[in-house]
Formats: sequence, structure tokens, C-alpha cells
Amino acid sequence: MGRKMMLALALAASTSALVAPRTSVRSGAFQRFAATVFIDGEAGTTGLQVRERLAKHPGVEVLSLAPEERKDASARRDALRAADATVLCLPDAAAVEAVALAGDSGVKIVDASTAHRCDPSWVYGFPELDGAQRAAIAGSSRCANPGCYATGFVSLARPLVDSGLLDPSARLACSAVSGYSGGGKPLVAVYEGGAHEPWGAYGWTLDHKHLPEMAAHGRMDRPPIFLPAVGDFAQGMVVSVPVYFDDCDGVSSAAQLREALAGHYDGSAFVDVKPYGAAGADGAGLLERGAFLEPTAKNGGNGLDLFVFGNDAAGTACLVARLDNLGKGASGAAVQNLNIMLGLDETLGLQL
Repeated sequence: MGRKMMLALALAASTSALVAPRTSVRSGAFQRFAATVFIDGEAGTTGLQVRERLAKHPGVEVLSLAPEERKDASARRDALRAADATVLCLPDAAAVEAVALAGDSGVKIVDASTAHRCDPSWVYGFPELDGAQRAAIAGSSRCANPGCYATGFVSLARPLVDSGLLDPSARLACSAVSGYSGGGKPLVAVYEGGAHEPWGAYGWTLDHKHLPEMAAHGRMDRPPIFLPAVGDFAQGMVVSVPVYFDDCDGVSSAAQLREALAGHYDGSAFVDVKPYGAAGADGAGLLERGAFLEPTAKNGGNGLDLFVFGNDAAGTACLVARLDNLGKGASGAAVQNLNIMLGLDETLGLQL
């Protein structure tokens, strides 16, 4: 029995705050779970989704605090230090506090807040970023989970910059629409409680909190002008980035951009680059009623769909990402990173 497991059991025996790890029976053999995980902030929107995914995970057991202990610093410290890994589903300041509480215990941390996404001492938790990123996550004890909008933008821009097709100095714009769950419980209460906007554009100060990571991890010289919006649906997201061929190097057709994305993500378990254009090269329709891109198609999973639409005569293209804002945009990504950090199959507990 490992030191962490022994500590978890000792804590469970000495206090009612922690729930002791269960045991698992597989192929008739009695054995313990591979790792214990504490979700700090498990009652929030992201935390609940992480908990739901880990409930189906065959390799981990969740350590939970009693509701009355969840804001108690000493109880949180004990849980953080007892677990093999922790997912922080907290506001930025509370996430920084949690890292301090963990101290030098050796616990592996996935932080779903904004606090550490541009911190060079933390690894950015987008395993598909480039050929080295998955190994960097595996070798790290501190992983910053990407933002939902940033996941869409970075997944489109970074491979094209790295391939030399997109100029890092390009002046880009990015528009996006998200399900209202992205605003957490307060916004969920608004949209599910009565009168509200059917569609609400926001971020008019043009300083959205995802902008620094969009630029840093997209390897752009500057962040895009970002125009986010909330739609009257709970989950789902579409992120769009229009580009001119003039801002690219040697690009004469939008299909070239699609092929570069397809090559980058070839073999990915979760990223699917769709056929080029509205109909798709294989004739399969990608748009609802031949016109509309359905934002909720990836709901419940960790999948990320990428599209390229274009007008070669005008020298323009639109790069598009579709994901579940609570899946690959938050909780699903956290579980994927957790799996990698724990040396487990990265698909465990997840679905497309």
C-alpha cells in the first residue's frame, strides 16, 4: 500500500471529513484503485462535472469532504495532502490558496482556474498542443487547465503558426458563442429561472480573461479582438476565427489550412478535423439544414471538432472549433490531464 493511500485511510479513520477510498474488484481479483483524487470545489459547475466523470472512472477514487468542511482551510489542507492528485475547481484567489495549502506534499494538481495558465512554472493542459506537450504534462505536478474559449482559439491557431502557414503578427478577430453553463451557477439561475436574453453578447471592454493565454499558447504576437456571447442553451460552444490568405504564407486555398490541421491532429483520440467545406469532401453534410453549425453536438463528451470553411476567390477562410464548454472546455480536459499525470490511459472516464 502506497504512502498516500495509507495517509488517506489514516485521515478517514481519524476524522469524518474525508471519505475513505473504496476498493475495486476486477476480473475476480481484489485490488485498490490506482490513485486517489480530491476535487477542491466539487460543488461548483465544473467540480460537479469532474465528479460525474470520475464516478465512471475505473482507475481512481474520489476523496470528499463533508459539506460543512469544504471551506475549512485545515480540512482542505489535509485532503489536498492525502490525495495523489487534486483538481482545483475554484476562483483564482482560492486556487492560489489551495496550491499554498498543498505545500510540498507531492500532490499532482490540475487547476481549472485562470490563475496559472500563463505561469511558466506550470504546464499548459492541452495535450494536443504540439508533439512535446503530452510528455510535459505527464512529467509535471502542476497543470493549468485551458479556458474553454482559449481551447477553441489555440487549437486552431497554434498548428498553423507552428507550420509556418499563419503569420504570428496577423491581426485576428475571434467570435464565439457558449452555453450559459459557462457562467456558473449564477448565470444558470438566470437562464433557467425566468426572463433573460435569448442571446447575449458581452465582453465589451475587450479585455476578456482568456486573452493572455490565447496569445501566449496560440503563439500570436498579440491576442485577437475577442467577441464572446452566451446562447439560450445550457452546454456547447462554437469558436470562429476568420483569416485572410494575406496573413498566411504560401496559402492559396482554404483547403490547405484544413490539411495542415488534419496533419497536426492525426491520431488524436479527441480532436476530429472535419472534411473541408460546408458539405465535406465525402459528401456528408456538416451543417444543419445545409446552413447552421450545431453548437451542442459534442455535449457530454471530451471531443473537439475543427472545421475550415473558405472562399478562395476572395482569399478568405474561417477556422471553427466546436466543443462542450464543460467537456473539452473544462471538466473533460481536467480528467484527460489527470489521467496523463497519473500515468493512466488518457481516455479513461471520458467519451467523445
